[in-house]
Formats: sequence, C-alpha cells, structure tokens
Amino acid sequence: MRGLDSIDRNIIRLLRLNARITNAKLSEEVGLSPSACLRRISLLEQSGIIRGYTALVGNSEGENPIAVIINITLERQTEEHLNRFESAVRRHPEIQECYLMTGGSDYLLRVEVENAGDFERIHKEILAKLPGVLRIHSSFSIRNILATRVQPR
Repeated sequence: MRGLDSIDRNIIRLLRLNARITNAKLSEEVGLSPSACLRRISLLEQSGIIRGYTALVGNSEGENPIAVIINITLERQTEEHLNRFESAVRRHPEIQECYLMTGGSDYLLRVEVENAGDFERIHKEILAKLPGVLRIHSSFSIRNILATRVQPR
C-alpha cells in the first residue's frame, strides 16, 4: 500500500472494520467531505487496492463452521504436477482457499467443516484423491480471532 496517504489508510482501516459504514459516517471519521471521501474510495477501487466487499456468513443455528488448515506436500514439484494438482483443486468447491507456498509444504488449503465427521468425508473423498499428493497435514482451528472485528468508535 505504498503511495497511500494517511487518509487513504484510514479509509481502508475503517472499511475493514465495517464495510457497510455509510459514506457520511466514513467521511466524518476521516475528516473529508462526503463527495471527497466517495472520490477517494472510487480511486482505491479503480486502482485495485480495494478489490471487493464481502459478508461473513454463519450457519442458521448461529454456530460457526470449523476452519481446517491443510498443508499438502506433492511427490514432485514439476510444472506438470503443480498444474494437475491445481486443476483438481479447482473442481472442489469444498476447498475455499488454496495457496502455492514456500517452505515445508507445497500448498496450503482451507476448508470449513461442521464437525470431524464432515472433515473425514472431505479427507477420504477429496484430499486423498488429489493427484500427486505425498503428505497431508491438517490442523483444526479453535476460533477465528478476526471474524468479528471490534467496531470503530
């Protein structure tokens, strides 16, 4: 975020805390007129610094799903093996995120499950069948610290 001034950084900070903040409230918080604030947001969006807005969704019972972080090590790291693995991952909507990594494992994946049985199904039916996988190491999250951010003053 080089090249941003303190007002831009403050706008981004406040939008991260509450993307539904009204432009009137946001402009008041950052010390700009509403039109100047909207212009800044538009420039941040056009430049790709703000890439979108999202909703955090829980299930209907109010319980949050369990995030599972999965480290995958492939048998080989050739371009062909990487492409086959990535192509297979794209076919499974259960896998919410997939990162090519440096370090001890080749990929980091994130899935969300309701319980251990749900993860067992994903492990057997999806993860264990991904092409070229040598090792799967999974960690269950206890809680997401940033899922419910403190609202601005």
